[in-house]
Amino acid sequence: MTRERLRAYRAADVAMVFQDPRAHVNPARSVGDFLVEGLTTARGVAAADAVAKVTRILREVGIGDAERRMRQRPHELSGGLLQRVMIAAALAAEPRLLLADEPTTALDVTTQEEVMAIIAESRAARGLALLFITHDLELAAAVCDRVVVMYAGTTVEELPAGRLRDAAHPYTRALLASRPSLEDAGAPLRSIAGRPLSGFEVPEGCAFADRCPRAEARCRADRPAPRPAGDGTAACHFPYARTPEEGSRHA
Repeated sequence: MTRERLRAYRAADVAMVFQDPRAHVNPARSVGDFLVEGLTTARGVAAADAVAKVTRILREVGIGDAERRMRQRPHELSGGLLQRVMIAAALAAEPRLLLADEPTTALDVTTQEEVMAIIAESRAARGLALLFITHDLELAAAVCDRVVVMYAGTTVEELPAGRLRDAAHPYTRALLASRPSLEDAGAPLRSIAGRPLSGFEVPEGCAFADRCPRAEARCRADRPAPRPAGDGTAACHFPYARTPEEGSRHA
């Protein structure tokens, strides 16, 4: 796209829910000002119509007494309420694609569940596409149809969310293994040796090679391209194979 087309696409078809809502609202202005401004300035909606629209959406995302909340400043709202305001702002733009960037990281567990339920219900009701960015693979599997795992700025694996336990890439498997287990609560937490690389630090070969238990000389010399692996793709020279035992266990 040209810059003009990309700008128009972002303005009309895409909306984003950010990780930290307090970093993306003006603390000196009211919640109502924040919600209405985009509709009146970018879309030419009359002020009265914009107020009515965002008030209705606030109620839809679980904010009671919406008229009073519109008059409040961001610091007067809890983190959970303010994230609902961010969701309302995104939905008010009537996007086709909703980007959700770690939208529950700053919230407590109970509020996280409520916010994710609101996002899921809003997506289904409006027929939106959802790109959900998260470090929580289990949450990604619960929310998404497909999961894309990235390392050092590139995609290393893509697979259906329901097949996450059958991951072929060593990095995906290492991430899954590092999560606490409810079945074995006393087991020590496993970590991935070494440190993550930034995109500009990636050597000629595989970016994960220095941390990978399956790495061989080829991995450090030849960067792997994505190739079919099970029901998805993996950028790995020596991907894990799905064994018959795994197949019966996950059937």
